[in-house]
Amino acid sequence: MAAFNHSQSEPSTFILMGIPGLEEAHLWISIPFSMIYIVGLLGNFTLLFVVVKEQTLHQPMYLLLCMLAIMDIAMSTSVVPKALCIFWFNVKEITVGGCLTQMFLLHATSVIQSATLVLMAFDRYVAICNPLRYPTILTNARVAKLGLVGLVRSILVMLPLPVFFSREPFCANRMIAHTYCEHMAVVKLSCGDMTVNRTYGLVIVLIVTALDLTFIALSYGLILRAIFRISSKKAHQKALNTCTTHLCVILTSYTPFLFSSLTHRFGQGIAPHVHIILANLYFLLPPMLNPIIYGVKTKELRDKVGKLTHRR
Repeated sequence: MAAFNHSQSEPSTFILMGIPGLEEAHLWISIPFSMIYIVGLLGNFTLLFVVVKEQTLHQPMYLLLCMLAIMDIAMSTSVVPKALCIFWFNVKEITVGGCLTQMFLLHATSVIQSATLVLMAFDRYVAICNPLRYPTILTNARVAKLGLVGLVRSILVMLPLPVFFSREPFCANRMIAHTYCEHMAVVKLSCGDMTVNRTYGLVIVLIVTALDLTFIALSYGLILRAIFRISSKKAHQKALNTCTTHLCVILTSYTPFLFSSLTHRFGQGIAPHVHIILANLYFLLPPMLNPIIYGVKTKELRDKVGKLTHRR
């Protein structure tokens, strides 16, 4: 009977509260949110359009940039439109299925993005350390296959999260103090034992991130060793420049991700509205900054954008 009564009270929808404590400022907060989101969409769609349009850019490096752009678009679009509905129209309800789907998409795209950054580091390693073998080691077909491996990995790693949740009972409390269905925020709504879910989420964050960062660090360690052996100052500067671009993208992607993931579990002293705003910036800033960084630092891409703009 107790189980029956509990299932009767189990909610079919959740309520996303937005940013608790700053409800009066939701409309003002939506202005930078929407502007950053639009700039990010324009930048990433422009990058995709230019690479698809220009045959000379059909190279592994630019294919990886397209993969990163697609992930940036998917990640920000999974969060921002719903957040703006909360800010503008006070539409806060989301179905349990919709919430679990959003949670899966967010974390899956994060894992794919991390895998893409690893592939980009490997691309730079081959280009600098084995330039003569680059055309045979990294072909477009091979990069596409590696991207598919990254996609399969993200699905296999993140699919257990919504599966675990779907089997757990939820309490009558439907309030999620967030703008999106963040994993730990949804965990707090469960009345069951979520130890396995909590542990799995933390282990995945630590292992996947640590593994990917280790591969990136190893690639750049070998790259730096090769750079310091270059006698030509011009070649030395060119190699450092291309590495700097990728390192900037790594910092803009991993720093807010790690901060958001770890502070939600261990940062009890941080004000909730501060954490929520910073967590949202993870889905806003990298998609806006990545195409700008590559557009400014990559001469060939910059020239093609200027060429197409001038032509039109």
